[in-house]
Amino acid sequence: MQTMAEDDVHAFLEAAKATQYYALFHMALFTGMRRSELLALRWSDVDLLMCQASINRTLHRLNNGEIIFCETKTAKSKRMVALSPRTCITLREHRDKQAQNRLLMGTTLQESDLVFSKLDGSPLLPDSVSHAFSVLASRLGLKGIHLHSARHTHATLMLKQGVHPRVVQERLGHASISVTLDVYSHVMPGMQEMAAKGFDKFDLVPEPEKPTAKH
Repeated sequence: MQTMAEDDVHAFLEAAKATQYYALFHMALFTGMRRSELLALRWSDVDLLMCQASINRTLHRLNNGEIIFCETKTAKSKRMVALSPRTCITLREHRDKQAQNRLLMGTTLQESDLVFSKLDGSPLLPDSVSHAFSVLASRLGLKGIHLHSARHTHATLMLKQGVHPRVVQERLGHASISVTLDVYSHVMPGMQEMAAKGFDKFDLVPEPEKPTAKH
């Protein structure tokens, strides 16, 4: 499992601003959503006022090239993901550009339209998105980093920040917390050290009694 450090994420997103996938890559790193979930997201699934996104379907490309949309595989995969203020700003800017492009093409942006799509509103090809992510990562010297690494990076950074594994499980849409703990067990030793050091902050040990003066 390859993940990106905080500095790597910053450098990657700065470089991604020059591509058509900036908002998509930002969303991947800031939410941990799967590729299939990101590409199936509609504007009606996103609440920029409440800063949340509803994950309820996925996009897949069949061997014959056909694009299909499916419901999420499990009940846990169907979830509500909180969005950071920075992510909401990025999505608003992305939506404004998308709306302008639609007007130039003689149409208007609809709530049922895909959040991430081609200029004409048609779905992005999954492999093309993954390829663009890998190419950008390679150009920045981030070896072994691909689109799914964004999901692992999101989870790892949260755990290192002390976010409870249950919250990480809910954001990633894992079937159970045991899956999250198994996949990210490599982060746990560091968390245990932090917990041990943090315990010293509690005033649990009584101060030694002061000797009393003898008369």
